[in-house]
Amino acid sequence: MDTKRIDLDELWYLYSSGKQTYGQLAVQFDCSTKTIQRWLDKALIIKRKEFSGVAVVIMDTTYFGRGFGVMVFKNSLDGVVLYKQYVRYETNALYLSGISEISRRGISIQGIVCDGRKGLFGLFGNIPVQMCQFHQIQIVQRYLTRKPKSEAAIELKKLTLKLTKLKKNQFVNNLDNWHLRWSDYLNERSESPSTGKTYYTHKRLRSAYLSLKRLCHICLFFRKMKN
Repeated sequence: MDTKRIDLDELWYLYSSGKQTYGQLAVQFDCSTKTIQRWLDKALIIKRKEFSGVAVVIMDTTYFGRGFGVMVFKNSLDGVVLYKQYVRYETNALYLSGISEISRRGISIQGIVCDGRKGLFGLFGNIPVQMCQFHQIQIVQRYLTRKPKSEAAIELKKLTLKLTKLKKNQFVNNLDNWHLRWSDYLNERSESPSTGKTYYTHKRLRSAYLSLKRLCHICLFFRKMKN
């Protein structure tokens, strides 16, 4: 094939979205891997102009049947899809490769928003990672159940459901006020009859509160990063 006639848009799409290797592309375009690399470098220079210089990346995977999904990386600052890849399974390694590819394109990643998948929060070095608010609500509801019985748990669940509606400082203030009201209740301890050791009586409620507290801390850090 005449390499002058390689369509850069097609080549870039096959590489970035189709997740094809240099070797696979070289076979498809009937040229050497060095030629593919050279043309991809040209495409990268062009594509860099299409993206913002900074991004807060929202990443998630949507499945269409068993064994086929689309992993999407979107810039929450302008709504542009920065990268996507077709996957059989959702893995931390694939998320890391996507973030690495976005960084390689010269985009400065200020933060990452994800579904709280185990192992993701410590995977991206110094990039702050925040859990999606929808997934955060689900986690708190698992701790508190759908119909909590204690007054403290009922109040915390009601506050959690306002997570997407309140401004960050309003939610933080409300959560702090809730903690002041129920701190003694949270710190209550019980004794195990078999071992004599003590443990927090309302462990699940404490876990729900601490989960929200961590989220607030990260949200404040995100706000400083954006400013």
